[in-house]
Amino acid sequence: MAKVPRNFRLLEELEKGEKGIGDGSCSYGLEDGDDIFMSNWNGTIIGPGHTVHENRIYSLKIYCGESYPDSPPTIQFVSRINLPFVSPVDGRVEPSKLNVLSNWRRTSSLETILVEIRREMASFNNRKLPQPPEGSTF
Repeated sequence: MAKVPRNFRLLEELEKGEKGIGDGSCSYGLEDGDDIFMSNWNGTIIGPGHTVHENRIYSLKIYCGESYPDSPPTIQFVSRINLPFVSPVDGRVEPSKLNVLSNWRRTSSLETILVEIRREMASFNNRKLPQPPEGSTF
């Protein structure tokens, strides 16, 4: 199978992100529309219902390096959050602690990551973790 070039892949993801994902609980787009390298992205996750995250809006920064999609992007929460795979110091997502990043496949996408993070928020071990005050940032 032919390998889709990085920029074509990111253009595809940009188009999909602008249309919204599924139920609208996750979204993403370029931080700067003039970024011809399409490296810096913003992501948003709406906290899942029936958890401590319900009705909270979480902002993330996503960096797609030159080797994306062969290598996973760097993910960092802007909104303060308490999860086992997020650094309490700077909000970076620790790739080795999040399955979608530690077992990265070229077919994975920004959508895959955001949906997986949201799923982890709702998991039994994380759904009731004490959280920082709403609106606080790293």
